[in-house]
Amino acid sequence: MKANKSLFIVLNFLIIVSNFSVYAAKEPPAKKFVVVIDAGHGGKDSGNGWHGFKEKNIALDIALQVGEALQRNSNIKVIYTRTTDVFIPLHKRAEIANEAEADLFVSVHCNGHNSNAHGTETFVLGLHRNKDNLEVAIKENSVIYLEDDYKVSYGNFDPNDPSSYIGMTLMQEEYLDQSILLADFIQKEYTGTLKRLDRGVKQAGFLVLRETYMPSVLTEVGFLSYKPEGSYLNSNKGKSQIAKSIEEGIVDYFHSINLHYSETSVKQNLTIDDIPTKIYEGISFKVQLAAGSSALETKAYNFKGLQGVSRAKEGKLYKYYYGDTSDYVKIQEKQRQAQKAGYKNCYIVAFKGDKKISVNDALKSKTK
Repeated sequence: MKANKSLFIVLNFLIIVSNFSVYAAKEPPAKKFVVVIDAGHGGKDSGNGWHGFKEKNIALDIALQVGEALQRNSNIKVIYTRTTDVFIPLHKRAEIANEAEADLFVSVHCNGHNSNAHGTETFVLGLHRNKDNLEVAIKENSVIYLEDDYKVSYGNFDPNDPSSYIGMTLMQEEYLDQSILLADFIQKEYTGTLKRLDRGVKQAGFLVLRETYMPSVLTEVGFLSYKPEGSYLNSNKGKSQIAKSIEEGIVDYFHSINLHYSETSVKQNLTIDDIPTKIYEGISFKVQLAAGSSALETKAYNFKGLQGVSRAKEGKLYKYYYGDTSDYVKIQEKQRQAQKAGYKNCYIVAFKGDKKISVNDALKSKTK
């Protein structure tokens, strides 16, 4: 009897383990949010050097601290383009991000200028708007002269020839808004939390951004040429604080575009009307599906069957939105529907009246 009882227990245990294995196979873990952190320059390319401060060293120290902080979030995976003092060609940095199918690419740099210029600025890819932006791009792109066969790798691109930048456009327009959103979050951390001088979010023709296929920014964390700022950036305190700002900006972006609807509502297959409300007074949340230069009709057949899409022109681009509500929980459900329809990179935006504001600021508004 005892032998039979023992056999019964063992068989039950094996059945439970087997069922668990089948369940685990059916429920694979969710894909992590992949962030590629790129420390600018390295190896034979020192970058900016002023007052004994070296850009390549400061950028690497900051990049490693950003990555270390992000990795504490179990939903985020970090990949570095370099972790030591080595030279990595610009196109190889982009390849690392593309091959990893990264969700974000963030390149860390330090500025320099023959003046008392100082402060932080973060760039997204685009045509330079003024001479200063072109100068920054030329300086950062000139590293390709250190590469073998750079004319082959970059299609005869000449960093010092302004005409080379005329044809430089975004590889995919859909990433522009997301890149600007990330840049804005990072700049707000620099200027709001650290009180650094805000030089703004700008556009310029950076080769390292042109080659990537995801939202990408290049952040200039300050001027090594301005000795007070260079000393700060070279200090342990300065590097730690700047790294924290970049990390917080990335996390704010991650929270802004990712879905945080209740798992309970999904498991119970509740409808939108069944989900509890969280209404923010004076705020309108929408899901941005796409952006482009063409004015499409907002019919369901143009938007993978989604009903109720709206269109607005902002600058030279048309933006296409799904949903319009003051309820953040409901707009998260709308985002889930859009992602299910095929808009993997859609994200939530917020308006206060006619003015677009960050979702982070919107969520600080009064709730009903």
